[in-house]
Amino acid sequence: MKNMKTVQLVAILFMTGVFATHLYGQNNYVDKAGYLKFEASEKLFEPVEAVNKSVTAVLNTDTGEFASLALVVGFRFENSLMEEHFNENYIESETYPKAIFRGMLIDFDLSNLSDEPVEIAVDGKLALHGKEKEVKTMVSLQKLNGAVVMKGGFTVTPSDFAIEIPSIVKNKIAREVLVSLNFNLKP
Repeated sequence: MKNMKTVQLVAILFMTGVFATHLYGQNNYVDKAGYLKFEASEKLFEPVEAVNKSVTAVLNTDTGEFASLALVVGFRFENSLMEEHFNENYIESETYPKAIFRGMLIDFDLSNLSDEPVEIAVDGKLALHGKEKEVKTMVSLQKLNGAVVMKGGFTVTPSDFAIEIPSIVKNKIAREVLVSLNFNLKP
């Protein structure tokens, strides 16, 4: 089953052309099992959080260009009913199956990375639910065992992507959604 999902993801990547220009370059680092988590919990209510451990990411070490793609149905919640509502009612994953980030690591230089983490600015756009949102954030980068490890996060809101939250649950979902990322990019 996992191999089939990997094959489907690779097929989607090539069909959409999202990474086609990145994959043919000489100095690309790739992670096909990247980690994304989002949390939109309110303290007094059930946690609203999900994890996707099958995110594909590509870093062009010559240019600092970075892109990632997450299939929305890959986000897993502890509560299966919450996962169903997320996919059907909020994110509409049949209509909008992908979350795509394209951006640039500002002043990135692979030769400056070591096992000590450094903070680097990232500017890009996140496409989700048929909308795009500019994202400017800082990520931690380090080079470990030949891989570039990228960790970071940023905040978005459901309204950034025209995601409507019904009034019956509006108080149970945070107005700001914290997105965390962790990629282990290898040549």
